[in-house]
Amino acid sequence: MTTHTRDRTSTSIGNRGETVASPAIDTASVTALLERGRTLATPVLRAAVARLAPPMDTVAAYHFGWIDVTGNPSAGDGGKAVRPALALLSAEVAGAGPEVGVPGAVAVELVHNFSLLHDDLMDGDEQRRHRDTVWKVHGPAQAILVGDALFALANEILLELGTVDAGRATRRLTLATRKLIDGQAQDISYEHRETVTVEECLEMEGNKTGALLACAVSIGAVLGGADDRTADTLEKYGYHLGLAFQAVDDLLGIWGDPEATGKQTWSDLRQRKKSLPVVAALAAGGPASEQLAEILAADAKKSETEIADFTEEEFASRAALIEEAGGREWTSQEARRQHATAIAALDEIDMPERIRAQLVALADFVVVRER
Repeated sequence: MTTHTRDRTSTSIGNRGETVASPAIDTASVTALLERGRTLATPVLRAAVARLAPPMDTVAAYHFGWIDVTGNPSAGDGGKAVRPALALLSAEVAGAGPEVGVPGAVAVELVHNFSLLHDDLMDGDEQRRHRDTVWKVHGPAQAILVGDALFALANEILLELGTVDAGRATRRLTLATRKLIDGQAQDISYEHRETVTVEECLEMEGNKTGALLACAVSIGAVLGGADDRTADTLEKYGYHLGLAFQAVDDLLGIWGDPEATGKQTWSDLRQRKKSLPVVAALAAGGPASEQLAEILAADAKKSETEIADFTEEEFASRAALIEEAGGREWTSQEARRQHATAIAALDEIDMPERIRAQLVALADFVVVRER
């Protein structure tokens, strides 16, 4: 084990819900890593999507932001590209070149976007990345079909490499995908339950978000020939980073600025999600917690139409109770705890200090963000 010492400024979350940038973030390094991930992975991703039969190819291209709703080329927001960046870095942990991780980066992106297409439909989300979602533009059937096709493509991209390491990588990806689906099923079931424990919520979010991020940061190393211990340790980093990411996402899902997130105000409250701030507030006890529990129990008996007719003030009052009960602060602290656990995992394996510093910088970026 290599021991590292470092003087770093901890991340924090502001009083209005936005994340506050920390001086510890190496912005130039992170920007370069994300851009490298896009530059190397996007051509392969586009080629994979081009294999789909019409109209699935154009529907997928719209989802990725490559074309607009009329089919014209678009410079839409294709996402942060954190997963491709992690996959390329993980290949370098194994001593391989970043290009070795490209098939893994593309496969993980395909699975991630398969989940987004289906999640948007199941959650009724009409906006993603400041544009109408696929199901709203092209209909539910296309959202389901294209999502299924992207999942199939992910396995195809890896298996056509024809190597033992590609088989190992595929096993990790399929396991992560199953956990992701488990997490989505748990998330949906929790919406209809009056009580969900913090432990259940963390398990759900570990499946829904942590598993695929863990796969992203190990899959390149596996393709580069890393042993299972190295891959498992990288997955530990990615899993806890995923939990930190989701904790911040849960904060933004209630208090995030719609201009930054591309979603409606109070989006998670509109969907009655049992996210970490809600669950932590309900578990806290005290007058605000009890009042929140009564209100949410009544909400659970209301129809989707009744919830949709809520005023902004009604959602704001629920958010205020969550904050008063301590759910917001607890979730902010949990993001920092999970972030610290992720960083500590990097000390368990030897890697070049340059690569380690870049993994730390990406972890900081994931937790300190506004969308």
